[in-house]
Amino acid sequence: MTPQNLLRASVGVAVVTIALKTLAWWLTDSVGLLSDAMESFVNLASAIFALVMVTIAQRPPDEDHPYGHHKAEYFSSGFEGVLIIGAALGILWAAGHRLIDPQPLEQLGWGLALSVVSSALNGGLAWAMFRAAREHRSIALEADARHLVTDVWTSVGVVVGLAAVAATGWLWLDALVGMGVALNILREGFHLMRRSSQGLMDEALEPDVLAEIHKTLDIFAHPTIRFDHVTTRKAGQRRFVDLHMHMPASWSLGRAAALRTSVEQALMSAVPGLRATIQLLPSDVEAHFDDEKDLI
Repeated sequence: MTPQNLLRASVGVAVVTIALKTLAWWLTDSVGLLSDAMESFVNLASAIFALVMVTIAQRPPDEDHPYGHHKAEYFSSGFEGVLIIGAALGILWAAGHRLIDPQPLEQLGWGLALSVVSSALNGGLAWAMFRAAREHRSIALEADARHLVTDVWTSVGVVVGLAAVAATGWLWLDALVGMGVALNILREGFHLMRRSSQGLMDEALEPDVLAEIHKTLDIFAHPTIRFDHVTTRKAGQRRFVDLHMHMPASWSLGRAAALRTSVEQALMSAVPGLRATIQLLPSDVEAHFDDEKDLI
């Protein structure tokens, strides 16, 4: 399933879970279930924004964006993190008031049943989105999946808390569970914002991917051929590597270009989504990037 279709499914599931959790809160008057319902509203807004950003990210390069639009996905992840933090603060506010003034809960059975059903929907969708995120290397899908998993754990905590309230009669447990839910999703919000900021700052490729690049270059290494200044970055689904390939100055341009093409093709075959840029240099020429005048 494509990322767009999964995100459309996420929008649909968010609408259904909002209805289920809001009904559960209305039946029970539980601040824990209210916090769960509020997070589902964040799920809906996040899924819609992620769908828009993924659609933009898949646009082909143009005159204004010659390297493509892949970084649009990082805006989705950051936006989702901001929404999660906002929801967590709202939940803490509501739970604080309920902790001071506990209220009796009603029809807990129906409330718990509706919460379990919505959690099952979110859990199934999150599993599918994690698989697709790995396949498409999509941070927007991963962010939405992580948020759905957070929602599932939120619901589990609410169910456990309400069961404890029913067993003990301690009404303040409901507010305490709401606060625990808020702190949990607050942590997830900061995590998503950090991931987004790292991507926007041209973070290097993962160590295992970089190792695969060096492994491929070793195939072509020779006493007369060497590689250096290997620099990597990632932008959404796209990965980039820039490097220098040194070879004998006596080689013809055609021979050097043919070898460069072979290396580029091997790199792009070894690492899906990679774009390789190789600069040709004679063996006795070095390029320097750390001179102070270059940093001004």
